Amino acid sequence: MSEIFETAIVEKRNVLNELRTTLHTTQELRLFSIYLSKINPYDKNTRIVRFPLSDFQRIMNFGKLNIAQLKASASSVLKSQVFLPKENGGFKGVNLFETFDVDQDGSGNWYVEINATNAALPLMFDFKDRYFKYELWNALRLKAPSQIRMYEILKQYETIGKREIEVKKLQELLGVNYTRWDRFKAKVLDSCQQALKETTDIYYTYERGKTGTGGKWLTIIFYISKNNDYVDQLSLFEFMEQSEEQSGAAKEPQLELFDTETEQNESTAFFSGACDDEFTATEIESLVTIVNTMELPPHEMGSVFAKYHFLLEQYTRFKAISERTTIKNRYSYFYTMIQSERDKQRGEQP
Repeated sequence: MSEIFETAIVEKRNVLNELRTTLHTTQELRLFSIYLSKINPYDKNTRIVRFPLSDFQRIMNFGKLNIAQLKASASSVLKSQVFLPKENGGFKGVNLFETFDVDQDGSGNWYVEINATNAALPLMFDFKDRYFKYELWNALRLKAPSQIRMYEILKQYETIGKREIEVKKLQELLGVNYTRWDRFKAKVLDSCQQALKETTDIYYTYERGKTGTGGKWLTIIFYISKNNDYVDQLSLFEFMEQSEEQSGAAKEPQLELFDTETEQNESTAFFSGACDDEFTATEIESLVTIVNTMELPPHEMGSVFAKYHFLLEQYTRFKAISERTTIKNRYSYFYTMIQSERDKQRGEQP
């Protein structure tokens, strides 16, 4: 059985829950929730959390593992930040994690170990009030970043039963940006409402709060209730087993080591991870062919990672666009985006 316990509780400070964060993907949000469930918030000595590599592989939904893929994941985790607002309108950026260690223990078993930064400790430890808690299984069944964040944003107010929030602030906390109300309502408010009702211990209804010119929604009033009609709760161990079946993750993962940058560059699976494995191997190879002709900002871990992060940034932008408008041929649209960036660099577009 996984070393991660089956029943886990997440205790999270309200202030941390209300901060804008750079955790964007479902996997990153799950990892952070699992990290919070593994620490003892009343003992800073538990700040270092170790996962068997096989567990980390399933959490992140990786297929075959390789060092390059893990380095890219480490880079993303170590760049996870929150932004603390200041009274004068400024802010303080805080990195959540300071180290990401991939190694073997004395028995030769691979593991991943992450450690919080000193600056982040007050956000995660030694709080006596103004916090909320939830059972981890609630976050494991949710399939989208906006669903996980909506659950946490509303769970914080469950005991009150009601929350009014500005539409602008809600979108910021959810990590989305919709200009059209009908799309925000359908793709976020209604979609999250259904997901939470089906799979978590709370459900909500909502109505218009304050309005602006032409009846524009400025705030939303949420009514939060305890949910007894969700599907059977999913333990973390069951989630790991389920993820193993879906991704084909090995119980004893074997790391594929790259000796040269050329070998890394030829790893289609590595670059596919930047695009959430949405496209076929042939499609990824076509995208990488274009990226290979571009001059990208240098990356501290080499040109391969510069290409990976370029694809990741473009794919993140692509997902934001797809949330606001219907895209019939997703690959063709994304390919055109990459091609357009190359043409801009060459001066072939105004």
